[in-house]
Amino acid sequence: MAVALLSGVLTEILIPVAAVIGIAFALFQWVLVSKVKLSPEPRNPGPGSGGDKNGFSDYLIEEEEGLNEHSVVTKCAEIQNAISEGATSFLFTEYQYVGIFMVAFAILIFLFLGSVEGFSTKSQPCTYSRTKTCKPALANAVFSTVSFLLGAVTSVVSGFLGMKIATYANARTTLEARKGVGKAFIAAFRSGAVMGFLLAANGLLVLYISINLFKLYYGDDWEGLFEAITGYGLGGSSMALFGRVGGGIYTKAADVGADLVGKVERNIPEDDPRNPAVIADNVGDNVGDIAGMGSDLFGSYAESSCAALVVASISSFGINHDLTAMLYPLLISSMGIIVCLITTLFATDFFEIKQVKEIEPALKKQLIISTAIMTVGIAIVSWLALPPSFTIFNFGVQKEVKNWELFFCVAIGLWAGLVIGFVTEYYTSNAYSPVQDVADSCRTGAATNVIFGLALGYKSVIIPIFAIAISIFVSFSLAAMYGIAVAALGMLSTIATGLAIDAYGPISDNAGGIAEMAGMSHRIRERTDALDAAGNTTAAIGKGFAIGSAALVSLALFGAFVSRAAISAVDVLTPKVFIGLIVGAMLPYWFSAMTMKSVGSAALKMVEEVRRQFNTIPGLMEGTAKPDYATCVKISTDASIREMIPPGALVMLTPLIVGIFFGVETLSGVLAGSLVSGVQIAISASNTGGAWDNAKKYIEAGASEHARTLGPKGSDPHKAAVIGDTIGDPLKDTSGPSLNILIKLMAVESLVFAPFFAAHGGLLFKIF
Repeated sequence: MAVALLSGVLTEILIPVAAVIGIAFALFQWVLVSKVKLSPEPRNPGPGSGGDKNGFSDYLIEEEEGLNEHSVVTKCAEIQNAISEGATSFLFTEYQYVGIFMVAFAILIFLFLGSVEGFSTKSQPCTYSRTKTCKPALANAVFSTVSFLLGAVTSVVSGFLGMKIATYANARTTLEARKGVGKAFIAAFRSGAVMGFLLAANGLLVLYISINLFKLYYGDDWEGLFEAITGYGLGGSSMALFGRVGGGIYTKAADVGADLVGKVERNIPEDDPRNPAVIADNVGDNVGDIAGMGSDLFGSYAESSCAALVVASISSFGINHDLTAMLYPLLISSMGIIVCLITTLFATDFFEIKQVKEIEPALKKQLIISTAIMTVGIAIVSWLALPPSFTIFNFGVQKEVKNWELFFCVAIGLWAGLVIGFVTEYYTSNAYSPVQDVADSCRTGAATNVIFGLALGYKSVIIPIFAIAISIFVSFSLAAMYGIAVAALGMLSTIATGLAIDAYGPISDNAGGIAEMAGMSHRIRERTDALDAAGNTTAAIGKGFAIGSAALVSLALFGAFVSRAAISAVDVLTPKVFIGLIVGAMLPYWFSAMTMKSVGSAALKMVEEVRRQFNTIPGLMEGTAKPDYATCVKISTDASIREMIPPGALVMLTPLIVGIFFGVETLSGVLAGSLVSGVQIAISASNTGGAWDNAKKYIEAGASEHARTLGPKGSDPHKAAVIGDTIGDPLKDTSGPSLNILIKLMAVESLVFAPFFAAHGGLLFKIF
């Protein structure tokens, strides 16, 4: 059979080199951000000296308006320190609980998989090639456990690093806003890029090193090797689930409490330092939108890579031990890092933003440029790394595939991601009619605002679902389940840019909060608000990518599970499968109910505490007394730690209970049902929440004649918009984003435990 143009040795060099370049670029961006100092610089003698050391010069807005630069910078540093301490403290508390779960679940993996062959250390016939012998089931148990722990630790580190970078950059973005919106944009975007490149490069490097270390034991048994590697995806996603749910409950409890009492009842501005929940709200942006999202996208990346590698190992790549073709998914990710590096320079170095209206187009250009360049990159990798013709495992038979067909699979995933991104933007940006219609509906109160917002969310599902459906049909027709796995990888190939854009939003949001709390000029707040409004839309785009890729990833994992569990066909007309299907479709609703109720009950406590402080602390409204921020931070922390456990247990235990008691056929139905309903709810929840948020910002900004008729802040339409935004908060930042983890995590968990379920599952059906 023909071989790839790229040699195995060169492949082994190129992948780690790309990862190291990504890490180096992230560190370089961090150095540039760190040049903005958080300590006031000594004045340059003489008014005409023109000194501008570290970004402080005589044309700063503060000096124009007679504000004391020294006290402003000191205040910013103090606020940043409080946010950073709050976020670090919460994550350490969360990781202690998650660490206990991680160890317990690792033991479970070992016991379940080891018991498949009665903890035997003898070699066994391979699952897919019965004539060959493979390593014992006990080895699979040990290495699956190790890869689970590696994935879990990498996920936790990814989230923690993201939070640290975001809390480091928020006040620096505020200070840069004094020099103009362009400087502030670059500070926020560079900080986002640090997180994006660190996460993409670390995920790739750890996976690559794990494969090479496992190979020392497995040798030629690639089937066993890549089956054990699937634990890496399971570890990544299980940590992401707790990060997303815990962080989401924390941030939204604080946000809802701060908004309802501060803006609606007391008529004070957002992020006003008199509001007791304001520090908890800003901490929440970092633990939910940054740490949770970082872990989430790392999980998607790990799972799509694992799904592709599992299918490849039982195709001609694995059978013929063609290392270059086998590592095609990792080469795609390596190319993605280089492409994203070039794309980032367009935002930070090649073009300069001079006006507020240029911010959103600059972020959109990042998506278009990265997608266009990546298409060429995929073509190059497909031509160099794949033989002209090969076979792909397709439910028991080998399907003949050409290298250009695989290129189309990856490319269609990449472009479907862009389509989903732009549709999401259309439905959540206040530059377009859907959000403007929602804002207009606030004239008649909160009820019509809620009705319009829900309708917008449901409608926004249509085009993304068609995009996902077309991607699935084309990629499966060309290259079976492997085609779907690499389509998911294509959607995530520009993850570094996607994360940079995503992280930019919460950093800008925090920057605006710091500007308000530090008492900076209203002109600075206008600039940070403009950055934040663009960030809101890009955050919705990022969630669209995450949900779209989750649908493809979970379908690829589902295919791998069906093959591994030796299910000949999933027939929905058989009762075993249909009961699974209908229960699986219900799970996202149950999960959403849990997370929404958690946010509601935590917000209730927060509202009561904020009201208590306003009513009992003399001088708080007048600004002569300081609120008790620590109590509000504690309410959010306690609630999120306590409330994240039941939804997490629901997702993690469902595949185990169904697999053990009802067997693999019913479990396949549960996976299909949860995938189909979960994707729809996730898209509509995220977009409804994003639209309500931007409808509120549209009224607040008053940038058009229409918006001015609805404002100003404090008007009845504005209060109706705030209520809509408050309802949308748990939808877009807790339930919606967590659902994509639910569908991926159940699929990858089923795949990891498939050998056990196939051997010992379905106890109830065996008894009766």
